[in-house]
Amino acid sequence: MQILTCPAQLQRLEGILKKSLPLTLPVYGAVLNITRGNLGQLEVLVDKWPDFGAVLARPSGEVVSGDMGHCRGQGGDTVPWHRPGVLRAPVGAPRCRPDPAVRVGSLLPSHVDLLNDTWPYGGNARSRRYLAEILERFPHVCLQDSSGEPLSWVLTDHFGTGTHSYTLPAHRRRGHMQVALTVAAQRAQARGFPTFG
Repeated sequence: MQILTCPAQLQRLEGILKKSLPLTLPVYGAVLNITRGNLGQLEVLVDKWPDFGAVLARPSGEVVSGDMGHCRGQGGDTVPWHRPGVLRAPVGAPRCRPDPAVRVGSLLPSHVDLLNDTWPYGGNARSRRYLAEILERFPHVCLQDSSGEPLSWVLTDHFGTGTHSYTLPAHRRRGHMQVALTVAAQRAQARGFPTFG
């Protein structure tokens, strides 16, 4: 495997992956993060360049031994490359009317325990560290009540995908998640990230 470090190669890879969305989305999001500042400290590997057959995105400096397979959560995302046709999903901004007492704000590091408690994969020290890193490094959207407390949120991960979205039970069925997802999609598109419905 060859690590791509040249900005021109990464830009070229970004263009190639973009033509095959949404199939390439997991790796495409990682490449977008790399070419836009590499907040997640990722690296991209290909089996050969420029005629690659597989692309891997993983944390920088990680050494993978054995079969890399096609698994997520064990160091990186792999996309087998078959150069499929262009696939596009229409993106329509849903119209929603948020509660006037609700505003868009930010999650704070002090909210990591709330995130960990509400995430289906959370509840342990490892998930808490992961969520703290995601919160610190990557974009998120949070809807807050009039006192500034979070009531609904959307977090993105290293791959530019939604990793944890939640609305507190007392605030459900009011359209808060629809608003949070719409704002997150608009912000992602403004940064050049694709969104799919």
